[in-house]
Amino acid sequence: MVNSPVPRLVVAAPSSGSGKTTVATGLMAAFAARGLAVSPHKVGPDYIDPGYHALATGRTGRNLDAYLCGPELIAPLFLHGARGCDLAVVEGVMGLYDGAAGEGELASTAQVAKLLGAPVVLVVDASAQSRSVAALVHGFASWDPGVRIGGVILNKVGSDRHEELLREALDSAGVPVLGVLRRARPVRTPSRHLGLVPVAERRAAATDSVAAMAALVREGCDLAALEALARSAGPVPGDPAPWSPVPSGPEGPARPGGGPGPRVAVAGGPAFTFSYAEHTELLTAAGAEVVPFDPLREERLPDGTAGLVVGGGFPEVYAAELSANEPLRAAVAALAAAGAPIAAECAGLLYLCRELDGRPMCGVLDATARMTERLTLGYRDAVAVGDSVLAAAGTRMRGHEFHRTAVEPGAGAAPAWGVRGRDRRVEGFVQRGVHASYLHTHWASEPGAARRFVERCRTS
Repeated sequence: MVNSPVPRLVVAAPSSGSGKTTVATGLMAAFAARGLAVSPHKVGPDYIDPGYHALATGRTGRNLDAYLCGPELIAPLFLHGARGCDLAVVEGVMGLYDGAAGEGELASTAQVAKLLGAPVVLVVDASAQSRSVAALVHGFASWDPGVRIGGVILNKVGSDRHEELLREALDSAGVPVLGVLRRARPVRTPSRHLGLVPVAERRAAATDSVAAMAALVREGCDLAALEALARSAGPVPGDPAPWSPVPSGPEGPARPGGGPGPRVAVAGGPAFTFSYAEHTELLTAAGAEVVPFDPLREERLPDGTAGLVVGGGFPEVYAAELSANEPLRAAVAALAAAGAPIAAECAGLLYLCRELDGRPMCGVLDATARMTERLTLGYRDAVAVGDSVLAAAGTRMRGHEFHRTAVEPGAGAAPAWGVRGRDRRVEGFVQRGVHASYLHTHWASEPGAARRFVERCRTS
């Protein structure tokens, strides 16, 4: 079959801090305001930007990470998210050609653009240059013939004269200027130790920020030209089928007897904002009834909870409130003691510890957690050390670490993962039904993890 072309753009930049998030989110909101159904995507493992994308479009923000999921899943995951949409906007990561360290183009924005056959709009911070902008754009446009840079948006332009000089220089580069944003009108989005503050923690203010981004893009960019560029994209290379959380063949969705599946509680709210949409879709496809709850506000787990998923987020910011919720901490400890499946990643790992920065947590793990000055960041190639509720021993998965905390000890008697490569070590905890680790993983790369978890919920 030939897939129906989804009009699409990739918003990239020469480096981080150039204004990708402002432009990408503003474009999403501006196109949505025109009545288009816009599909939002983010290259890489970042959880926070997709929250702003969702606010801009009214649709779930989705990640496209060729390291976590493999290059072969990028186009299918994109088509899954973009199904039924009029246009898709993909925000890049870091600089256009920056990817996983030591892995060539793997997980770079350039690789994702090629896998999608999507034109690239390059956002350039022009605040400290004039004619040199042409050399910069020419270099990026000619570096990889497989990457099609369809236009440039100039950011932080100082004056009409500055804009004139930049446009004159770019005439020789052969790349059209599709927008000019003035530095006199910055959009304020607060940050802290791991980047932007998530939408869930500042929804009203975040709504205002997204509206400001949309206004900036509307006033400074040629939306008609950008939409035309998006519509110039042909079919996605390779004519892939959209990804589906429902496995094909004999492993189809399992609900014995057609009755309701086991209830899986998924932590959310301001303290636990990091999750990939595909995880919930996979759990549901495996037969679970997924019930979200907020550990900051609810004093007990949802009735009938058979399994618990606690993803990433910022428990260190809310340590006092989480600690004060003693009834819920006791309920989580009791669930673990009963042997129920619990999957915890990063923030979830901290929540299961005995304490976090001296404040009591759930006490499921005989470990303590604390904030540090050191940033731990990077992709990890991991293998399951032993059997757990998520993986059989020897299962290989790729993950990502991003935190400024430390857990002592870093691994239990039965570790969750053995990390391969230069940073060889074991990390995380497996005990009875608990799988707790610093690694963020994307279950689309190993859908058996969700099926295994739900099956354990049925039988534990």
